[in-house]
Amino acid sequence: MGTLPAAKVERWQRFRDNRNKALAARHGWLTLTSFQWLENSPAAVELAPGLWSTDGTTAELTAVPADGLSLVESGEPVSGTISAALADEESLMWVQFGGPGGDQVVVELARRAGRYAIRTRDSASPVFTEFAGVPTFDYNPDWEVPGRFEPYPEPVDVPIATANPLVDGIHRTVGEVVFRVPGSGHECRLQAEEEKLGALTVTFHDETNGAAPPGQTDDWRKLSLPRPRTDSTGNATVVLDFNRAINYPSAFTPYGTCPMPVRNNSLDVRVEAGEKPYPRGG
Repeated sequence: MGTLPAAKVERWQRFRDNRNKALAARHGWLTLTSFQWLENSPAAVELAPGLWSTDGTTAELTAVPADGLSLVESGEPVSGTISAALADEESLMWVQFGGPGGDQVVVELARRAGRYAIRTRDSASPVFTEFAGVPTFDYNPDWEVPGRFEPYPEPVDVPIATANPLVDGIHRTVGEVVFRVPGSGHECRLQAEEEKLGALTVTFHDETNGAAPPGQTDDWRKLSLPRPRTDSTGNATVVLDFNRAINYPSAFTPYGTCPMPVRNNSLDVRVEAGEKPYPRGG
């Protein structure tokens, strides 16, 4: 490979440091300890006090002062019945209570596939307390690949599966990213979604998914791309830096509802760059 470009390695290392810090956030993805659908009638749930229910439009929580529940946003104690309404795919860090270790356990309200659910977030989770950073392939500048973006006239909603078999998702495809990977002579295409400010995300499979070590990766990964730039010929150019390919939260916890790739987003090459799986439980 020769001498690595020092500036690029430094930028990649900063990216990795920031990524690990974000994952290690209190009450972040590594702290999930349950995913539970709410029923029509008030009922107790696992790992959280109170009685929880939904009428399909709103979610309700009934609690007494002894439950020790309070609103995350204001800290106001919950006494009686409170309700909240979300749009599909929205989440709300709704209430909190003191956990066995003395830290606050946060209960997230979520709406997925038109149904209400809760997820508990406990910073005493071993996945969180034993987190030591996500393993990765070594940085390789060959996996910083130029490409072009071919936008669709209008976004296309494509049905997809998710990490939860009971939750279906939608991939809002805004166009295709076209590129060639190292060691492959043919053109690859990945359908892309739009992020904030025109940036793009591609969610993809490749031939390292589930392969034997040392080339193993999670079942699928995602890559964020900067906003395309128009070159002198009028093409929308992009750079796919697969060194920055990351795992979805479902790689760390069984309680995620992360989107799987659309059917055509499977690369028939080994992308030996970016994140490897993180061993659950440390």
